Amino acid sequence: MAASTIKRIAFVGTGIMGAPIAGHILDAGYQLTVYNRTREKAEGLLERGAAWADSPAKAAEQADVVFTMVGLPGDVEDVYLGPDGILEAAPKGAYLIDLTTSSPQLARELHDAAEVMDKHAFDCPVTGGEEGALAGTLTLIVGAQEQQVAPLLDLLKTFSSKIFYFDNPGAGQAAKLCNQVSLASCMVGWADALALARQSGIDEQKMLDMVSGGMGGSTALERLAPRAVVGDYRPGFLVEHLRKDLALALVEAENLELTLPGAETGYMLYDTLFQVGGSRMGTQALALLYEDEASATAAGLDWSVLEGNDDGQGCGCGGGCGCGGHHDHEDGHECGCGHHHE
Repeated sequence: MAASTIKRIAFVGTGIMGAPIAGHILDAGYQLTVYNRTREKAEGLLERGAAWADSPAKAAEQADVVFTMVGLPGDVEDVYLGPDGILEAAPKGAYLIDLTTSSPQLARELHDAAEVMDKHAFDCPVTGGEEGALAGTLTLIVGAQEQQVAPLLDLLKTFSSKIFYFDNPGAGQAAKLCNQVSLASCMVGWADALALARQSGIDEQKMLDMVSGGMGGSTALERLAPRAVVGDYRPGFLVEHLRKDLALALVEAENLELTLPGAETGYMLYDTLFQVGGSRMGTQALALLYEDEASATAAGLDWSVLEGNDDGQGCGCGGGCGCGGHHDHEDGHECGCGHHHE
């Protein structure tokens, strides 16, 4: 399919990240059809001229390109392979691009299934958070070769400023998990530093300014730590999604017989934050784990939910939670591998 023939775009999943991405596509003049489980989250796009579809299949059936941006690997499976899935519904020759951070193995399976049907699926997770999505400056991490993606370049540039090509199906997801592993250690680092500054009685923001100018700095510290200082825990990237990403990374590491101490620590902390009520907070809410109980409760956390948990480590499935809905948990604990949010 030549770039000049790409006109009809479908977008499935118009949440925190999906809605602004879809908005840039709409602003660029493409014909846009959207689907989201909660229609209200798509209303802004509909008011601007997007068409509504009643299912992922309906959104995809006339599309040249279908983007998906959903929450969890299990959601990706449902959207592509479920009864109203896009893989069967999309026309031959269509491109199916998953922007979700998901399982490398699942990405490979979707690619192979699509090719058999004369369709082209590839993984393209993004980084840059809500800020990057709103500004149209996301970094795209593509599990395909540059020449394979060339017909889509103008479309992809409507919401990105950098594109990295990792050549093979699933490799984009693996590279994104590397990003999340590094991010988790950065988040724990600044949260530790902030707690130390607070207990030492020094100016927290001044400390952050000093650290950010040296080797101890990071983008995570510069952008997110100041929000924690002022008690702003609104999400740009959800706790439950970083927790899911770290779980995926740990599963991948286990498959490779690799130990990732930083990722394991990050997962443990974010899993705790998830369990005590912080799942829909921004990732900077990690700092609340260092607060006294009264401050944490005032921010919306509930430590009492851990009282009946023997090990305090969640559902005890070895870091596998969040890996796509393949585990059954009899205790009712919401492990992150279900199908919650878009």
